[in-house]
Amino acid sequence: MKNEQFLIIGGTGKTGRKVVESLTQLGQSVRIGSRSAAIPFDWDQPTTWEAALEGIDKVYITFQPDLAVPGAFEAIETLVAIAKRKGVKKLVLLSGKGETEAERCEQVVINSGLDYTIVRASWFNQNFSESFFLEPIQQGTVALPMPEARVPYLDTGDIADVVVEALLHDEHNGEIYELTGPELLTFKDVIEIISEASGRDINYFPVSLEAYLDVMKQQDVPASYIWLIEYLFTHVLVNPTNSVVTNDVEKVLKRPAKSFRSYAKETAATGVWNAPKEMTH
Repeated sequence: MKNEQFLIIGGTGKTGRKVVESLTQLGQSVRIGSRSAAIPFDWDQPTTWEAALEGIDKVYITFQPDLAVPGAFEAIETLVAIAKRKGVKKLVLLSGKGETEAERCEQVVINSGLDYTIVRASWFNQNFSESFFLEPIQQGTVALPMPEARVPYLDTGDIADVVVEALLHDEHNGEIYELTGPELLTFKDVIEIISEASGRDINYFPVSLEAYLDVMKQQDVPASYIWLIEYLFTHVLVNPTNSVVTNDVEKVLKRPAKSFRSYAKETAATGVWNAPKEMTH
């Protein structure tokens, strides 16, 4: 394997840090694209992008908080233009399954004239352990809208493994992979699996989207984040293409995608789902 220079944007994030780990173990030269890196990369500071892309052959792009948010399209356009000017050869973009706005961003990469792979991911398993659903699980009560939605939750480890393959091997050039986990689960199913794995009594209650967003507003959650949650629930979860299981993880990795049950078992062992200390007395 020839040694190339990789920039992993979001290299400390859910999928990025796992990509960094794998490439480093394979002896590749990796630059972490994050605000705190030696050569910083900050989506909010386009002036940092040039230096971060200097001398780079291949780039993994994860956009925060999501490619659907206003301004993402322009940011991707600018980034791709700089990457071309800097002589980058290949882009691997993490996109969202069933997100119209994300697909606009994909087109920028697809039409860039550079080699590319698009990785469209379903909702992450890790949203329940590293993100917005964690705290309610720890408290023992999870209230979420759309109880009927069935999602093929996907493990970030599987995403990272697919990204590494795409970055290293030309056979993935020009491909759009739609990644999902192996089964469709409702929120109730998920909470039951987590409850069983953690040995705790965790309850799921369906609520209206309005009530859910109101609670977020009362808790002073940033407006951009509330916008994104509303978008995900009203556009992404209801999109029929999102309740489809694909075999693209298996196609790329030659092994099945990790089940939510396996993820729950491993995650429960870390103790992250234990009740908060002050509530255990």
